[in-house]
This record gives sequence, structure tokens and C-alpha cells, in this order.
Amino acid sequence: MNRFSRRLRVWGAVAVGITSVGAVGATAPPASAATAVYSEDFSGGLGTFTASGSVRTGAYGARMSGSLFSDPSMTSAPVDLTDYSSVTVSYTRTASGLDLGETFTAAYSVDGGPFTALESTRTASGTASFRLPASVDGRSLRLRFSLDADSVLETLTVGDVLVEAESGGGPTDPPAGSLPPVDDVTEPGPYAVTVDRSAGPGGDGWLVYPADTGRNGVDHPVFVWGPGAGSDPADYEDMLRQWASHGFVVYSEVSSSSGDYMVDALDWLEDQNARPASPLHQNLDTSEVAFGGHSRGSIGTFDVADEPRLETTIHVAGGSFDGNGPDSLRNPALYIGGDEDFATANMERDYTNTGVPVWFNVLDGTDHIYATRNGRHIITAWLRWHLADEEFRRTEDFLSSACTFCGLGEVRYKNW
Repeated sequence: MNRFSRRLRVWGAVAVGITSVGAVGATAPPASAATAVYSEDFSGGLGTFTASGSVRTGAYGARMSGSLFSDPSMTSAPVDLTDYSSVTVSYTRTASGLDLGETFTAAYSVDGGPFTALESTRTASGTASFRLPASVDGRSLRLRFSLDADSVLETLTVGDVLVEAESGGGPTDPPAGSLPPVDDVTEPGPYAVTVDRSAGPGGDGWLVYPADTGRNGVDHPVFVWGPGAGSDPADYEDMLRQWASHGFVVYSEVSSSSGDYMVDALDWLEDQNARPASPLHQNLDTSEVAFGGHSRGSIGTFDVADEPRLETTIHVAGGSFDGNGPDSLRNPALYIGGDEDFATANMERDYTNTGVPVWFNVLDGTDHIYATRNGRHIITAWLRWHLADEEFRRTEDFLSSACTFCGLGEVRYKNW
């Protein structure tokens, strides 16, 4: 497997945010097979932790004091859990003097992603112990303790931080989404593909879909794709086939700057789902729909991005001309541009004006024509995340400093 393919292999998942005490799962002490992977009692200083605000250490542990100006926190360096599973985090903590509305929080992060709370409360003392979800197995773990309080007399003292795990676990398979799992999004998916070149409301569109739709009870998400000006679905055939091989039912026809044709296509697909003679009959998941396109196809996607049946939109080398395209967005959006593409300046402006969650990659060595081809694997992973419920891709492939696609160009994201 080449270097790029190795970077796209699936190894884990992102845990869902938790804000209540013990919501990750307070546990009994780990089994005897557990190994101490990391420990820190702060008696000799912060160790691998870094701190901000008022934090002191001593035989008592690490003590954070409240402040009107800067809430204290301390964050560990990454703990390498390669070849470990069944991870448990424990620590002692004592909160003192916190008023109503003030809290301390203990949290963890996987592979540089967002922090998830282990507990967030006002009063607690003694030892806390939490079994982390399997999505942490084999990954990189950071811990953070923080205090939200106004007075120096209000404190949180933390000590005896311990990470234990069972050796030999290694990276685990990701939790199942709605489609058969894959190891590598750069490869074709598990489905053979059928192409109907005279489909759609006017009989002039392409329907590209898994040949055995509905296999093992799968309902297939829907992706409507708009080609760039002067092109048609045939110019994107290998890409349409790639997405369909991963389990998506893909429809495409010649685009326009109005996206009404995309809405009409979705109506037609819903009709096909209800028509007994259709190969799609009762095999579509019409609650999981994406619109996307290249150049003019992206502009048309902006035009109808407020369609209530959408889960996400995808915009490749196609920024809006007036910067107002993002006004219609209601769901997370993927932007892909190129460092040699004349349309990237418009996409930059759209990114600035975007108020929904958005991820933007300006691909290296990519012009206007090749933006879709060079970004097709990013689109596959995005669809598997947003339409097939593969939540591990949130951090693994997109929202982390070491994300799968971060080495392909300049990456920015916001509003997550």
C-alpha cells in the first residue's frame, strides 16, 4: 500500500461529547491484565502537563485557583496508546469553595481532536475512574483539567493521574455506519456499479448506483452532482462510479446556475424509491441526501442549499460571484479549491462569509479542471461521514491537526 493509501486507513472513532458527571462510564478498577501506560502525581512539578492561569504543584498535587481574568487549566502531552485497548483514566480531585454556576471540568481528546468531558461539576472529592470508549483504543490521548471560578480562594486540586490499558489491543475497527465499512477510501468500495445514462425527470441524466441495491438490508444515501459549465456527467464518470461503489446512489445531469434541477432530481429519486418497478424501490435512504458540484455545479448547489431534505453540500472550485452564496447554507459544507485555480479567490470569500460548520482544503498543484479529480477521495470520506454516520471520520479525516487529508493542501475549518 502506498503512503497516501496508508494515511487513509480507518483506525478508530470520535466519541460523542459528554457533559454530565460520569457519562463516559465510571468503572470498577481495571482488570489485573491492565498496564499503567501513564501516571503523574505532580509532586515534582507539572511533568508532561502544560498550564495556563494560576496553577501550583506540590505534595498535594496540582492546584488551580480561580481568577476574574483567566480561567486556569492544564493539559497533558499526548499519551501514545498504540497497541493498547480497554483504556481507563483515573485521578483524584478536590473542589473547594465553588459557588453556584462555577464548575471544574475533566476532559479528554483523541488524536488532537475536540475535548470530550469526563465530568463537569461544582462539588466533588476523592477518586474518579472512567472507562473510555473503544474509539480511543490504539490512538493518541490527551487529558485536560480546567476550572471556571472567580476567586483565588476557589480551587481545584488534582492528583494521581493514571492511564491504564490492556496491551495487545491495537487499533480497532470503527463502529459500523449505515454502509459496509471500508479500509481505504482511495479504493473502490464493496459494490459493483450500474450506470443508467437516460435517467431522471427529463430522461437525460445519469443514474449511477450499486448494482445490488438493498443488499443485506442497506438503504442507500443519495448524492446529486452538478458538473461544471461546458461538461456533462460523462466527464466525471470515474468519480461517479467511485462514489456509487461506496454505496451512494448518485444522480447527475448538465448543470445550471439555478439549482432547481437538483431539487427536481431529488423529487424524481423519491418517486423511484416508491415505484415497485424501479431498481431503487424502497432501497433509498431519503433522509440522507447531499447536493454538490464542480464550478457551475457548485454555484447551483449554493442556490438550493436551503432545501430542507439536505444533510450537507459540497462545493468544488466554485465560489459564488457575489459572496452571498453561503447565505443559503443550513448544513455542514465541504469546500475544495486549488492553489492554481482562478475560482479559489471567490471560495476564500465564501469561506469568510460562511456561518455553518465548514471544512476547506485548497489542494496543492491543482487547477480548476482537476479540482474534483484531486479531491474525489475527500468527497468519498465526507459522504461516508455525513450520510453514512461514520462519526470517526470527524477527527480522523477532517477536524484535527493531523487529519488524513491535511497533507494535501492548506486546510481550514470553523464553526464546529
